[in-house]
Amino acid sequence: MAKCLICESEYQPFVDFGQMPIANAFASKEDIRNEYTFPMKVGFCGKCKMVQLVDQPDREMMFHENYAFFSSTSNYMKQHFKKFADSVSQLQALNKSSFVVEIGSNDGIMLQNFINDEVPCLGVEPSKNVAEVARQKGIEVVTKFFDLGLSEKIVQLHGKADAILSANVMCHIPYMHSIYEGVKALLKEDGVFIFEDPYLGEVIEKTSFDQIYDEHVFLFSALSISHLARMHDLELVDVAHQVTHGGSMRYTIAHKGAKSVSPNVAKLLAKECTIGLDNEMPYSGFADSVDRIKMDLIKLLKQLKIEGKKVVAYGATSKSTTVTNYFGIKSDLVECIYDTTPIKQNKLSPGAHIPVRPYEQFHSS
Repeated sequence: MAKCLICESEYQPFVDFGQMPIANAFASKEDIRNEYTFPMKVGFCGKCKMVQLVDQPDREMMFHENYAFFSSTSNYMKQHFKKFADSVSQLQALNKSSFVVEIGSNDGIMLQNFINDEVPCLGVEPSKNVAEVARQKGIEVVTKFFDLGLSEKIVQLHGKADAILSANVMCHIPYMHSIYEGVKALLKEDGVFIFEDPYLGEVIEKTSFDQIYDEHVFLFSALSISHLARMHDLELVDVAHQVTHGGSMRYTIAHKGAKSVSPNVAKLLAKECTIGLDNEMPYSGFADSVDRIKMDLIKLLKQLKIEGKKVVAYGATSKSTTVTNYFGIKSDLVECIYDTTPIKQNKLSPGAHIPVRPYEQFHSS
């Protein structure tokens, strides 16, 4: 039995992916000799409705000075975060007297929009290499992990925030209670905490098991987020579906009673109960569905090899680490992976050790 990170209830894992490497640990041949792995199991807590990893590597192993993900390498995400920032500015009527904080600000892809609009802002980003890129854009960044202690220091230096934002970061953080305590302390009375992450409902519906890797300690639903917010005298006041990352949900949280609750919340909560996200039913067959996908893909790759065809991949993503390692896909089946991220190029993929080549070489090969 495992113990829930949110409510400390005991629960049973519903899928076991075996030993997994750090999903973003792209390395040279010399560096893979002592490659770290951890047992990756996922479970559902029936009390607080949270889906979570049983074990997660230490945060310093995942987020550090050589972190391999830069948000701004994606033009699509640049547009997505501009729309996100614009919607927050409109919702909170932000101006030169306002203050915005982003938790996990990466290379400044979101906050640069507030800088352009002269809205004061602060990024919190523990990975030093991506934080430095944000600083070069004129964004003030604190290279620490966000928690209650850091929140209190921010209040002392800058005052409270009109908006606290985060994108594809909250699901990474196991010490969620300190996050919510920090949010509560940092948020103005009429402030909002808005974040988006991959949505559990779509993971189950599509068997999107590749959303599960070392960084994603949680898969959120409106049910679990609503429960977590109530534990801290906060309230889920709006939800909005996003197409990013195969299906995400944007959650808006405020101090309890401070904002009117959108009808979207009740609709999504009711839908989640209808499809069974409040009980163990949809999770029980998840592992079998993953294994069916595994058998079909391996069969296809082997058939293509028999036919003498060459298979390569595009995008050395964190998600692909789960696929290649759980399925046992190595360079004999997928020759290489092409990617646009310089820090990943000419490295080997985690665990599977498939060569990663610059995207430009794809056109000449």
